[in-house]
Amino acid sequence: MLLTPMRYKEYVWPHNPRVYSIDYERIMAINKIPFGLYYLQDLGRTRRVMKGEGEFIGQDAYSQFGQLANVFYSGGPGQLIHPLWQTANAYFVSLRLEQEPLRDYVRYSFEFWEEANYYSGEVRTWSSQSTQSSGTAQTNQSTQTIPVYYQVVKGDTLWAIASRYGMALSDLIALNPQIKNPNLIHIGDEVRVS
Repeated sequence: MLLTPMRYKEYVWPHNPRVYSIDYERIMAINKIPFGLYYLQDLGRTRRVMKGEGEFIGQDAYSQFGQLANVFYSGGPGQLIHPLWQTANAYFVSLRLEQEPLRDYVRYSFEFWEEANYYSGEVRTWSSQSTQSSGTAQTNQSTQTIPVYYQVVKGDTLWAIASRYGMALSDLIALNPQIKNPNLIHIGDEVRVS
């Protein structure tokens, strides 16, 4: 089975890590009641912890690790797209070089924590409606494309929006000159997608 490459923010793994694990956790409180009994209280689930190990092989092995380290240093949450796991908005919390790197081989491990608010995955689109300024509309005029907008929800990135609509990130940025910093969008922003 051929799997798609793992991605986080702008980084795409040249080949997927060889070991993956994901930890799910639910917080439980134990309340003691008289006569040696107890009552369990479900306080809800917590973050998912996604871990893995892999290696970079070839002439650019150490530079690949360096690129991954630069993504780690960038901070803040981002979209983690894994070939098998559900896409998550996650923080890159750990990157470890597992051995002294060789010129053509680097073994590493990583850990991501899912953001506490859980990515909703909600997609909302709408079109702006053109209004006619006068009652005498000409039917011979060429039809113009009605722009379609997407409203940013918690956990969104421009890269994820571009991917969702099958666009190149550069095309999405070109459609939205009002976005001065492509790495910074806010909940409720309107992003033009066509």
